[in-house]
Amino acid sequence: MLRKHLLTLGLLAVTGLAQAAETIDVYRDPNCGCCKAWISHLRDSGFTVNDHVEPNMSAVKQRLGVAPRLASCHTGVIDGKFVEGHVPAEQVRLLAKRNDLKGLAVPGMPMGSPGMEMGDHKDAYQVIGVTQDGKDSVIASY
Repeated sequence: MLRKHLLTLGLLAVTGLAQAAETIDVYRDPNCGCCKAWISHLRDSGFTVNDHVEPNMSAVKQRLGVAPRLASCHTGVIDGKFVEGHVPAEQVRLLAKRNDLKGLAVPGMPMGSPGMEMGDHKDAYQVIGVTQDGKDSVIASY
């Protein structure tokens, strides 16, 4: 009986950690529709999203260390790391495994990226990883 109880507690602890890792805070302008669409993409992919309407997105980006060259319309924070713009959920999920990165970004608002699906047109875009010392590298291309 004790063994079963300990096993149950262990499973609950692991489940709690998995859920905590899948929670993202998203800061967005109140008037942006594509930000809401990206939030829907994350939720559809299993994330819990804390949606924060923010009147001063520049201050949020500056506080999190998002360089202006990487900027987009919304900024997420997961496990203390930033997620700038229309980053696919699969890349957000991989960010937790990359201790060398302080964030990911999809600069601008490329058509066809998550939250920017409009018709059949799709722009090629890259997910940029930002290392702890501020260097950029391409993590994925779409």
